[in-house]
Amino acid sequence: MANTDSLQERDRQHHVHGQTNMRLHQQQGPSAMVNEGHGVYIKTVDGRELIDGFSGLGCTSLGYHNERLANAAKAQMDLLPFAPTFYGRSHPKVAELAARLVKMAAVPMDHIMFQCSGSEPNDAMIKFLWYRNIARGEPQRRKLISRWKGYYGNTVAAVSLSGQPHMHARFGLPMDDFLKLSTPNYYHFHQDGETELEFSARMAAEFDDLVQATGPESIAAFFAEPMQSGGGAILPPEGYWPAMQAVIQKYGIHFHVDEVVCGFGRTGYWWGAEAFGLQPDSTSCAKALTAAFFPMSALMFKEDFYQDMMQNSDEVGVLGHGFTYSGHPVGAAIALEALNIYQEMDLIGHVREVSEPFLDGCRTLMDHPLVGDARGIGLFCGIELVKDKKTREQFAPELKIGQRVQDAAHAHGLYLRSIPPDRISFMPPLIIEKSEIDEALKILRIALDSVWQEL
Repeated sequence: MANTDSLQERDRQHHVHGQTNMRLHQQQGPSAMVNEGHGVYIKTVDGRELIDGFSGLGCTSLGYHNERLANAAKAQMDLLPFAPTFYGRSHPKVAELAARLVKMAAVPMDHIMFQCSGSEPNDAMIKFLWYRNIARGEPQRRKLISRWKGYYGNTVAAVSLSGQPHMHARFGLPMDDFLKLSTPNYYHFHQDGETELEFSARMAAEFDDLVQATGPESIAAFFAEPMQSGGGAILPPEGYWPAMQAVIQKYGIHFHVDEVVCGFGRTGYWWGAEAFGLQPDSTSCAKALTAAFFPMSALMFKEDFYQDMMQNSDEVGVLGHGFTYSGHPVGAAIALEALNIYQEMDLIGHVREVSEPFLDGCRTLMDHPLVGDARGIGLFCGIELVKDKKTREQFAPELKIGQRVQDAAHAHGLYLRSIPPDRISFMPPLIIEKSEIDEALKILRIALDSVWQEL
Protein backbone atom coordinates (compact mmCIF):
# COMPACT_ATOMS: atom_id res chain seq x y z
CA MET A 1 0.00 0.00 0.00
CA ALA A 2 1.16 3.51 -0.74
CA ASN A 3 2.15 5.58 2.29
CA THR A 4 -0.46 7.69 4.04
CA ASP A 5 0.74 11.02 2.65
CA SER A 6 0.64 9.65 -0.90
CA LEU A 7 -2.90 8.32 -0.45
CA GLN A 8 -4.11 11.60 1.01
CA GLU A 9 -2.58 13.49 -1.91
CA ARG A 10 -4.15 11.22 -4.53
CA ASP A 11 -7.53 11.66 -2.92
CA ARG A 12 -7.10 15.42 -2.66
CA GLN A 13 -6.11 15.75 -6.31
CA HIS A 14 -8.53 13.38 -8.00
CA HIS A 15 -11.47 12.29 -5.84
CA VAL A 16 -14.66 14.38 -5.80
CA HIS A 17 -16.57 13.81 -2.54
CA GLY A 18 -20.32 14.21 -2.13
CA GLN A 19 -21.72 16.46 0.63
CA THR A 20 -18.23 17.96 1.08
CA ASN A 21 -16.81 21.47 0.84
CA MET A 22 -14.92 21.11 -2.45
CA ARG A 23 -12.54 24.01 -1.88
CA LEU A 24 -11.60 22.83 1.60
CA HIS A 25 -11.04 19.29 0.38
CA GLN A 26 -8.82 20.50 -2.45
CA GLN A 27 -6.74 22.44 0.07
CA GLN A 28 -6.58 19.93 2.92
CA GLY A 29 -7.46 16.53 1.53
CA PRO A 30 -9.70 14.00 3.35
CA SER A 31 -10.41 14.56 7.04
CA ALA A 32 -9.99 10.82 7.61
CA MET A 33 -9.08 7.85 5.46
CA VAL A 34 -10.57 4.69 6.92
CA ASN A 35 -8.63 1.51 6.20
CA GLU A 36 -10.05 -1.17 8.51
CA GLY A 37 -13.12 -1.98 10.55
CA HIS A 38 -14.01 -4.50 13.23
CA GLY A 39 -17.11 -4.60 15.40
CA VAL A 40 -18.16 -1.01 16.09
CA TYR A 41 -14.64 0.34 15.47
CA ILE A 42 -13.06 1.87 12.39
CA LYS A 43 -9.31 2.38 11.93
CA THR A 44 -7.68 5.02 9.76
CA VAL A 45 -4.59 4.56 7.61
CA ASP A 46 -2.56 6.54 10.16
CA GLY A 47 -3.47 4.07 12.90
CA ARG A 48 -6.22 5.96 14.75
CA GLU A 49 -9.12 3.86 16.05
CA LEU A 50 -12.58 5.34 16.52
CA ILE A 51 -15.96 4.09 17.67
CA ASP A 52 -18.31 4.55 14.73
CA GLY A 53 -21.07 6.58 16.33
CA PHE A 54 -22.85 7.18 13.05
CA SER A 55 -22.89 3.66 11.56
CA GLY A 56 -21.03 4.83 8.47
CA LEU A 57 -23.99 6.75 7.11
CA GLY A 58 -26.62 5.10 9.27
CA CYS A 59 -26.14 1.75 7.55
CA THR A 60 -23.51 -0.49 9.19
CA SER A 61 -26.05 -2.17 11.45
CA LEU A 62 -23.84 -5.22 12.08
CA GLY A 63 -20.66 -3.20 12.31
CA TYR A 64 -17.58 -4.33 10.41
CA HIS A 65 -15.84 -7.62 9.60
CA ASN A 66 -18.81 -9.99 9.58
CA GLU A 67 -17.65 -13.35 8.26
CA ARG A 68 -21.13 -14.67 7.54
CA LEU A 69 -21.95 -11.76 5.26
CA ALA A 70 -18.55 -11.94 3.58
CA ASN A 71 -19.00 -15.69 3.02
CA ALA A 72 -22.50 -15.20 1.63
CA ALA A 73 -21.10 -12.69 -0.86
CA LYS A 74 -18.23 -14.98 -1.86
CA ALA A 75 -20.48 -18.01 -2.30
CA GLN A 76 -22.87 -16.06 -4.52
CA MET A 77 -20.04 -14.54 -6.54
CA ASP A 78 -18.69 -18.02 -7.18
CA LEU A 79 -22.11 -19.32 -8.21
CA LEU A 80 -23.68 -16.40 -10.08
CA PRO A 81 -22.00 -12.97 -9.80
CA PHE A 82 -24.66 -11.15 -11.82
CA ALA A 83 -28.04 -11.69 -13.41
CA PRO A 84 -30.36 -8.98 -14.76
CA THR A 85 -33.98 -8.72 -13.76
CA PHE A 86 -35.08 -6.97 -16.95
CA TYR A 87 -37.32 -8.65 -19.54
CA GLY A 88 -38.90 -10.99 -17.01
CA ARG A 89 -35.63 -12.73 -16.11
CA SER A 90 -34.91 -13.60 -12.49
CA HIS A 91 -32.79 -15.74 -10.18
CA PRO A 92 -33.46 -17.73 -6.97
CA LYS A 93 -32.02 -15.28 -4.41
CA VAL A 94 -34.08 -12.28 -5.51
CA ALA A 95 -37.26 -14.36 -5.63
CA GLU A 96 -36.63 -15.60 -2.10
CA LEU A 97 -35.80 -12.12 -0.81
CA ALA A 98 -38.89 -10.57 -2.42
CA ALA A 99 -41.22 -13.05 -0.72
CA ARG A 100 -39.47 -12.68 2.62
CA LEU A 101 -39.49 -8.88 2.73
CA VAL A 102 -43.14 -8.59 1.71
CA LYS A 103 -44.07 -10.89 4.60
CA MET A 104 -41.97 -8.79 7.01
CA ALA A 105 -43.60 -5.47 6.09
CA ALA A 106 -45.01 -3.33 8.90
CA VAL A 107 -48.44 -3.41 7.25
CA PRO A 108 -49.58 -5.85 4.53
CA MET A 109 -47.71 -5.32 1.26
CA ASP A 110 -47.92 -7.41 -1.89
CA HIS A 111 -45.22 -6.39 -4.34
CA ILE A 112 -41.61 -5.26 -4.27
CA MET A 113 -39.09 -3.78 -6.70
CA PHE A 114 -35.36 -3.70 -5.96
CA GLN A 115 -32.90 -0.92 -6.67
CA CYS A 116 -29.43 0.04 -5.47
CA SER A 117 -29.34 3.27 -3.43
CA GLY A 118 -31.85 4.67 -0.98
CA SER A 119 -32.60 7.48 -3.42
CA GLU A 120 -33.81 5.14 -6.15
CA PRO A 121 -36.93 3.60 -4.54
CA ASN A 122 -38.14 7.07 -3.56
CA ASP A 123 -37.47 8.40 -7.04
CA ALA A 124 -39.19 5.34 -8.52
CA MET A 125 -42.20 5.87 -6.27
CA ILE A 126 -42.60 9.44 -7.53
CA LYS A 127 -42.68 8.12 -11.11
CA PHE A 128 -45.01 5.28 -10.17
CA LEU A 129 -47.45 7.64 -8.44
CA TRP A 130 -47.72 9.77 -11.58
CA TYR A 131 -47.94 6.57 -13.65
CA ARG A 132 -50.71 5.16 -11.44
CA ASN A 133 -52.68 8.40 -11.45
CA ILE A 134 -52.67 8.50 -15.25
CA ALA A 135 -54.04 4.94 -15.25
CA ARG A 136 -56.81 6.13 -12.91
CA GLY A 137 -57.71 9.04 -15.14
CA GLU A 138 -56.32 11.55 -12.62
CA PRO A 139 -53.23 12.99 -14.36
CA GLN A 140 -53.64 16.22 -12.37
CA ARG A 141 -52.54 14.40 -9.19
CA ARG A 142 -48.87 15.34 -9.41
CA LYS A 143 -48.09 17.38 -6.30
CA LEU A 144 -45.98 15.75 -3.61
CA ILE A 145 -45.80 16.91 -0.01
CA SER A 146 -42.84 16.34 2.29
CA ARG A 147 -41.11 18.21 5.12
CA TRP A 148 -38.29 20.67 5.51
CA LYS A 149 -35.20 18.87 6.83
CA GLY A 150 -36.55 15.62 5.39
CA TYR A 151 -34.14 13.60 3.26
CA TYR A 152 -35.17 11.20 0.51
CA GLY A 153 -32.10 11.04 -1.72
CA ASN A 154 -30.04 12.92 -4.27
CA THR A 155 -31.54 11.96 -7.62
CA VAL A 156 -33.35 14.87 -9.30
CA ALA A 157 -36.88 14.04 -8.15
CA ALA A 158 -35.92 12.60 -4.75
CA VAL A 159 -33.81 15.63 -3.89
CA SER A 160 -36.69 17.90 -4.93
CA LEU A 161 -38.73 15.96 -2.38
CA SER A 162 -36.00 16.43 0.22
CA GLY A 163 -36.18 19.52 2.39
CA GLN A 164 -32.48 20.30 2.22
CA PRO A 165 -31.88 23.73 0.62
CA HIS A 166 -28.13 23.23 0.19
CA MET A 167 -28.93 20.26 -2.07
CA HIS A 168 -31.14 22.47 -4.24
CA ALA A 169 -28.89 25.54 -4.48
CA ARG A 170 -27.36 26.19 -7.91
CA PHE A 171 -28.85 23.01 -9.36
CA GLY A 172 -32.03 24.75 -10.51
CA LEU A 173 -34.00 22.68 -8.00
CA PRO A 174 -36.45 21.78 -6.60
CA MET A 175 -38.69 20.96 -9.55
CA ASP A 176 -42.27 22.18 -9.64
CA ASP A 177 -45.02 20.30 -7.78
CA PHE A 178 -42.92 19.60 -4.66
CA LEU A 179 -44.41 21.19 -1.53
CA LYS A 180 -42.99 21.41 1.99
CA LEU A 181 -44.29 21.35 5.54
CA SER A 182 -42.54 22.54 8.71
CA THR A 183 -39.96 20.41 10.49
CA PRO A 184 -41.56 18.85 13.59
CA ASN A 185 -38.69 19.89 15.86
CA TYR A 186 -40.64 20.65 19.03
CA TYR A 187 -37.62 21.90 20.98
CA HIS A 188 -36.75 24.68 18.57
CA PHE A 189 -40.09 25.59 17.06
CA HIS A 190 -42.69 25.33 19.80
CA GLN A 191 -44.27 28.56 20.99
CA ASP A 192 -43.94 29.64 24.62
CA GLY A 193 -46.26 27.54 26.75
CA GLU A 194 -47.20 25.24 23.87
CA THR A 195 -47.35 21.55 24.81
CA GLU A 196 -46.15 18.80 22.50
CA LEU A 197 -49.75 17.85 21.74
CA GLU A 198 -50.61 21.47 20.90
CA PHE A 199 -47.52 21.77 18.73
CA SER A 200 -48.46 18.55 16.92
CA ALA A 201 -52.00 19.83 16.35
CA ARG A 202 -50.53 23.00 14.83
CA MET A 203 -48.32 20.93 12.50
CA ALA A 204 -51.37 18.93 11.38
CA ALA A 205 -53.39 22.12 10.84
CA GLU A 206 -50.60 23.42 8.60
CA PHE A 207 -50.82 20.17 6.62
CA ASP A 208 -54.60 20.49 6.28
CA ASP A 209 -54.31 24.13 5.21
CA LEU A 210 -51.74 23.26 2.54
CA VAL A 211 -53.93 20.49 1.12
CA GLN A 212 -56.92 22.84 1.01
CA ALA A 213 -54.94 25.65 -0.59
CA THR A 214 -53.39 23.35 -3.18
CA GLY A 215 -56.53 21.38 -3.89
CA PRO A 216 -56.93 17.81 -2.59
CA GLU A 217 -57.55 16.57 -6.12
CA SER A 218 -54.00 17.62 -7.13
CA ILE A 219 -52.13 15.81 -4.32
CA ALA A 220 -50.29 12.64 -5.35
CA ALA A 221 -48.79 11.69 -1.97
CA PHE A 222 -47.23 12.65 1.34
CA PHE A 223 -43.67 11.32 1.89
CA ALA A 224 -42.10 11.10 5.33
CA GLU A 225 -39.49 9.32 7.43
CA PRO A 226 -40.93 7.93 10.70
CA MET A 227 -38.15 9.85 12.47
CA GLN A 228 -36.21 12.38 10.41
CA SER A 229 -32.57 11.38 9.96
CA GLY A 230 -30.98 13.81 7.52
CA GLY A 231 -32.44 16.69 9.52
CA GLY A 232 -30.49 15.59 12.58
CA ALA A 233 -32.29 12.65 14.23
CA ILE A 234 -35.51 14.56 14.97
CA LEU A 235 -37.89 12.57 17.16
CA PRO A 236 -41.55 13.37 16.38
CA PRO A 237 -43.28 14.96 19.38
CA GLU A 238 -46.19 13.46 21.28
CA GLY A 239 -49.33 13.25 19.17
CA TYR A 240 -47.60 14.21 15.92
CA TRP A 241 -48.24 11.07 13.90
CA PRO A 242 -51.86 10.52 15.01
CA ALA A 243 -52.64 14.13 14.05
CA MET A 244 -50.83 13.92 10.70
CA GLN A 245 -52.40 10.59 9.80
CA ALA A 246 -55.85 12.02 10.53
CA VAL A 247 -55.25 14.55 7.74
CA ILE A 248 -53.95 11.81 5.43
CA GLN A 249 -57.11 9.77 6.04
CA LYS A 250 -59.40 12.80 5.75
CA TYR A 251 -58.31 13.46 2.17
CA GLY A 252 -57.38 9.92 1.13
CA ILE A 253 -53.75 10.92 0.47
CA HIS A 254 -51.27 8.21 -0.51
CA PHE A 255 -48.79 7.86 2.39
CA HIS A 256 -45.26 6.78 1.50
CA VAL A 257 -43.03 5.94 4.47
CA ASP A 258 -39.27 6.14 3.92
CA GLU A 259 -37.66 3.43 6.07
CA VAL A 260 -34.18 3.82 4.57
CA VAL A 261 -32.69 4.66 7.99
CA CYS A 262 -35.40 3.53 10.41
CA GLY A 263 -35.91 0.07 8.91
CA PHE A 264 -34.43 -3.15 10.37
CA GLY A 265 -34.08 -2.26 14.03
CA ARG A 266 -32.80 1.29 14.36
CA THR A 267 -35.80 2.34 16.49
CA GLY A 268 -36.02 -0.88 18.49
CA TYR A 269 -38.68 -2.20 16.10
CA TRP A 270 -38.29 -3.89 12.72
CA TRP A 271 -39.77 -0.79 11.13
CA GLY A 272 -40.12 2.82 12.15
CA ALA A 273 -43.77 2.51 11.10
CA GLU A 274 -44.26 0.03 13.95
CA ALA A 275 -42.48 2.29 16.42
CA PHE A 276 -44.80 5.21 15.66
CA GLY A 277 -48.01 3.43 14.64
CA LEU A 278 -47.91 4.43 10.96
CA GLN A 279 -50.10 2.97 8.22
CA PRO A 280 -48.10 3.38 5.00
CA ASP A 281 -49.48 2.71 1.52
CA SER A 282 -45.94 2.11 0.28
CA THR A 283 -42.50 1.80 1.83
CA SER A 284 -38.87 2.21 0.78
CA CYS A 285 -35.93 0.60 2.55
CA ALA A 286 -32.15 0.28 2.08
CA LYS A 287 -29.03 0.69 4.26
CA ALA A 288 -29.47 -2.04 6.93
CA LEU A 289 -31.17 -4.29 4.37
CA THR A 290 -27.67 -5.58 3.60
CA ALA A 291 -25.99 -4.11 6.71
CA ALA A 292 -24.14 -1.88 4.18
CA PHE A 293 -22.20 -4.84 2.78
CA PHE A 294 -23.74 -4.22 -0.65
CA PRO A 295 -25.70 -1.34 -2.24
CA MET A 296 -29.30 -2.53 -2.35
CA SER A 297 -32.70 -0.98 -1.75
CA ALA A 298 -36.35 -1.91 -2.18
CA LEU A 299 -39.76 -0.38 -2.79
CA MET A 300 -42.87 -2.16 -1.47
CA PHE A 301 -46.47 -1.40 -2.38
CA LYS A 302 -49.95 -2.93 -2.36
CA GLU A 303 -52.03 -4.92 -4.82
CA ASP A 304 -54.34 -2.09 -5.90
CA PHE A 305 -51.34 0.05 -6.80
CA TYR A 306 -49.83 -2.86 -8.74
CA GLN A 307 -53.03 -3.36 -10.72
CA ASP A 308 -53.07 0.28 -11.79
CA MET A 309 -49.45 -0.05 -12.94
CA MET A 310 -50.40 -3.22 -14.78
CA GLN A 311 -53.01 -1.28 -16.77
CA ASN A 312 -50.34 1.08 -18.10
CA SER A 313 -48.01 -1.81 -18.83
CA ASP A 314 -50.79 -3.46 -20.86
CA GLU A 315 -51.26 -0.33 -22.93
CA VAL A 316 -47.58 0.54 -23.43
CA GLY A 317 -46.38 -3.04 -23.64
CA VAL A 318 -43.79 -2.80 -20.86
CA LEU A 319 -43.05 -1.12 -17.51
CA GLY A 320 -40.55 1.42 -18.80
CA HIS A 321 -38.48 1.66 -15.64
CA GLY A 322 -35.56 -0.19 -14.07
CA PHE A 323 -31.85 -0.21 -13.26
CA THR A 324 -29.16 -2.59 -14.50
CA TYR A 325 -28.21 -3.78 -11.02
CA SER A 326 -31.76 -4.04 -9.64
CA GLY A 327 -32.16 -7.25 -7.65
CA HIS A 328 -28.44 -8.06 -7.90
CA PRO A 329 -27.82 -11.70 -6.86
CA VAL A 330 -24.91 -10.83 -4.56
CA GLY A 331 -26.94 -8.11 -2.85
CA ALA A 332 -29.90 -10.46 -2.47
CA ALA A 333 -27.70 -13.19 -0.97
CA ILE A 334 -26.20 -10.74 1.53
CA ALA A 335 -29.62 -9.33 2.43
CA LEU A 336 -31.00 -12.81 3.11
CA GLU A 337 -28.05 -13.62 5.35
CA ALA A 338 -28.33 -10.27 7.15
CA LEU A 339 -32.00 -11.01 7.89
CA ASN A 340 -30.99 -14.46 9.20
CA ILE A 341 -28.42 -12.88 11.50
CA TYR A 342 -30.87 -10.26 12.77
CA GLN A 343 -33.38 -12.93 13.71
CA GLU A 344 -30.90 -15.39 15.19
CA MET A 345 -29.26 -12.78 17.44
CA ASP A 346 -32.63 -11.23 18.38
CA LEU A 347 -31.47 -7.87 17.08
CA ILE A 348 -34.65 -6.10 18.19
CA GLY A 349 -34.26 -7.43 21.73
CA HIS A 350 -30.62 -6.34 21.81
CA VAL A 351 -31.40 -2.82 20.58
CA ARG A 352 -34.14 -2.42 23.17
CA GLU A 353 -31.80 -3.61 25.93
CA VAL A 354 -28.89 -1.30 25.11
CA SER A 355 -31.09 1.63 24.08
CA GLU A 356 -31.92 2.32 27.73
CA PRO A 357 -28.33 3.17 28.78
CA PHE A 358 -27.75 4.82 25.40
CA LEU A 359 -30.71 7.20 25.63
CA ASP A 360 -30.27 7.76 29.36
CA GLY A 361 -26.64 8.67 28.73
CA CYS A 362 -27.57 11.05 25.93
CA ARG A 363 -30.18 12.75 28.10
CA THR A 364 -27.62 13.11 30.90
CA LEU A 365 -25.63 15.35 28.57
CA MET A 366 -28.38 17.94 28.97
CA ASP A 367 -26.65 19.08 32.16
CA HIS A 368 -23.82 20.37 29.95
CA PRO A 369 -23.82 24.13 29.21
CA LEU A 370 -23.81 23.50 25.45
CA VAL A 371 -26.64 20.96 25.28
CA GLY A 372 -30.18 22.26 25.07
CA ASP A 373 -31.97 19.04 24.20
CA ALA A 374 -31.35 15.33 23.63
CA ARG A 375 -34.07 12.92 22.60
CA GLY A 376 -34.44 9.79 20.54
CA ILE A 377 -35.64 6.21 20.29
CA GLY A 378 -33.77 2.92 20.04
CA LEU A 379 -30.19 3.64 18.97
CA PHE A 380 -31.11 6.91 17.29
CA CYS A 381 -30.63 10.22 19.11
CA GLY A 382 -30.42 13.90 18.20
CA ILE A 383 -28.52 16.31 20.43
CA GLU A 384 -29.17 20.06 20.11
CA LEU A 385 -26.36 22.51 20.88
CA VAL A 386 -27.43 26.04 21.86
CA LYS A 387 -25.96 29.31 23.04
CA ASP A 388 -28.69 30.00 25.60
CA LYS A 389 -30.58 27.07 27.15
CA LYS A 390 -33.33 29.31 28.57
CA THR A 391 -34.21 31.06 25.32
CA ARG A 392 -33.07 28.25 22.97
CA GLU A 393 -30.97 30.83 21.11
CA GLN A 394 -28.59 29.24 18.63
CA PHE A 395 -24.96 30.09 18.02
CA ALA A 396 -23.94 32.24 15.08
CA PRO A 397 -23.45 29.88 12.10
CA GLU A 398 -19.90 31.08 11.48
CA LEU A 399 -18.84 29.67 14.87
CA LYS A 400 -19.58 26.14 13.58
CA ILE A 401 -20.11 24.79 17.08
CA GLY A 402 -21.53 21.48 15.90
CA GLN A 403 -18.60 20.96 13.55
CA ARG A 404 -16.18 21.74 16.38
CA VAL A 405 -17.83 19.22 18.71
CA GLN A 406 -17.77 16.65 15.92
CA ASP A 407 -14.07 17.29 15.26
CA ALA A 408 -13.20 17.17 18.96
CA ALA A 409 -15.03 13.85 19.29
CA HIS A 410 -13.10 12.50 16.28
CA ALA A 411 -9.83 13.59 17.86
CA HIS A 412 -10.67 11.59 21.00
CA GLY A 413 -11.88 8.46 19.21
CA LEU A 414 -15.58 8.84 18.34
CA TYR A 415 -17.01 9.36 14.86
CA LEU A 416 -20.21 11.45 14.91
CA ARG A 417 -22.04 13.67 12.46
CA SER A 418 -22.81 17.33 12.92
CA ILE A 419 -25.84 18.61 11.02
CA PRO A 420 -26.25 22.39 10.59
CA PRO A 421 -26.95 24.56 12.34
CA ASP A 422 -25.61 22.78 15.46
CA ARG A 423 -27.18 19.37 15.90
CA ILE A 424 -25.33 16.12 16.62
CA SER A 425 -26.72 12.89 15.20
CA PHE A 426 -25.70 9.85 17.24
CA MET A 427 -26.64 6.44 15.82
CA PRO A 428 -24.07 3.68 16.41
CA PRO A 429 -24.10 0.18 14.87
CA LEU A 430 -26.93 -1.93 16.27
CA ILE A 431 -24.51 -4.53 17.67
CA ILE A 432 -22.95 -2.01 20.08
CA GLU A 433 -22.56 -3.18 23.69
CA LYS A 434 -23.17 -1.21 26.87
CA SER A 435 -19.45 -0.85 27.62
CA GLU A 436 -18.91 0.65 24.16
CA ILE A 437 -21.86 3.01 24.67
CA ASP A 438 -20.31 4.15 27.95
CA GLU A 439 -16.99 4.80 26.22
CA ALA A 440 -18.65 6.72 23.38
CA LEU A 441 -20.63 8.90 25.79
CA LYS A 442 -17.48 9.59 27.80
CA ILE A 443 -15.71 10.79 24.66
CA LEU A 444 -18.68 12.94 23.62
CA ARG A 445 -18.65 14.68 26.99
CA ILE A 446 -14.91 15.31 26.66
CA ALA A 447 -15.57 16.84 23.23
CA LEU A 448 -18.31 19.08 24.63
CA ASP A 449 -16.04 20.18 27.46
CA SER A 450 -13.24 20.95 25.01
CA VAL A 451 -15.43 23.21 22.85
CA TRP A 452 -16.99 24.87 25.91
CA GLN A 453 -13.53 25.73 27.25
CA GLU A 454 -12.64 27.27 23.88
CA LEU A 455 -15.75 29.46 24.09
